Amino acid sequence: MDRNSTPWSSGSHPPSIHLTAMVGTVAPTIFPRLGYSVLSFLMFMNTVLTVFNNSLVIAVMMRNPSLLQPMNVFILSLAVSDLMIGLCGSLVVTITNYQGSFFIGHAACIFQGFAVNYFGLVSLWTLTLLAYERYNVVCKPRAGLKLSMRRSIIGLLFVWIFCLFWAVAPLFGWSSYGPEGVQTSCSLAWEERSWSNYSYLILYTLLCFILPVMVIIYCYSKVLKSMNRVSVELQGGRSSQKENEHAISMVLAMVIAFFVCWLPYTALSVVVVMDPELYIPPIVATMPMYFAKTSPVYNPIIYFLSNKQVRRHLCERS
Repeated sequence: MDRNSTPWSSGSHPPSIHLTAMVGTVAPTIFPRLGYSVLSFLMFMNTVLTVFNNSLVIAVMMRNPSLLQPMNVFILSLAVSDLMIGLCGSLVVTITNYQGSFFIGHAACIFQGFAVNYFGLVSLWTLTLLAYERYNVVCKPRAGLKLSMRRSIIGLLFVWIFCLFWAVAPLFGWSSYGPEGVQTSCSLAWEERSWSNYSYLILYTLLCFILPVMVIIYCYSKVLKSMNRVSVELQGGRSSQKENEHAISMVLAMVIAFFVCWLPYTALSVVVVMDPELYIPPIVATMPMYFAKTSPVYNPIIYFLSNKQVRRHLCERS
């Protein structure tokens, strides 16, 4: 196979990559040095914004118990998982790209792959849970599914445990973790071609990517349709109409940010599962992973910091 192969393509790695992967270092031969430097700088900015934004959300909510409402508990969980993505993913990738290789060891590679996979899935499924609950609030206000703190906590417990199963399974032999893309970060070993690994990838893609994407599309399409109908009915009341149009804009921002961050990774996952023999260049395989790592920057702004009540609390503290 070509020396520029990637974990997203089939076939075995060159002997040098196998050898260096075992000792935890991959030689920076598949990407220009300038490219690694650019990725390092971009991930550094991503890390700073991720840590600052999500730490701010957590601090504001912890200092203001009045904000700990059932819906906001999802936001708190999202901020925690996003912060961990920044610390375990973006920060590590900043350092390894600066070096030009994953030089911190094989065990660190496995840990990073596990951590990013786990917290990434938690964030994705928390966004799905948020979409579902917003759908219930907007589209089914009389269905008896009123959101409570107990309901929120049970939902989050399910999400964290469900995602933990899919993140832990590769540690016990059902798939595995290894270097990905341009070899400066680690993820699932998509290049492994065994029936055991293939069964994991198929179920993982269906349940951990396609299912939440479909749920979010359905829920937010219904929410937007309902809000548009209300907006038409409120033509005479400018204040209410303005508030509703703001809500519609926020929902659109949520949808756009979600798809920018997660759709490329989902699409590439589906392509790899459907056609294992397809060769994908390292940089093409890497970009969706980096797009997904930017979601912790947008989530706090869209889901929390844009809230008027939150901004008021921030102004009172400043």
